[in-house]
Amino acid sequence: MYWLDHAKPHFHAFYSGEEARFGVDPAEHLNGNFSKRATRLVLEWTRLHREELLINWDLLSHGHSAIKIEALK
Repeated sequence: MYWLDHAKPHFHAFYSGEEARFGVDPAEHLNGNFSKRATRLVLEWTRLHREELLINWDLLSHGHSAIKIEALK
């Protein structure tokens, strides 16, 4: 997460040498070249961890460290 990047809560994901940007609320693929499958998995993870992602956005915007969020299993 780069909270100074843009006003809307989002995060950058990296997979197989590619980078994509995803919005948190709503969960959406903003840009990047992920496969359909990878995009679907990241969106599922985003929906499952929406509250934690928003908490991290707030923490980072106030100069604190982000909390670790469990990976998709």
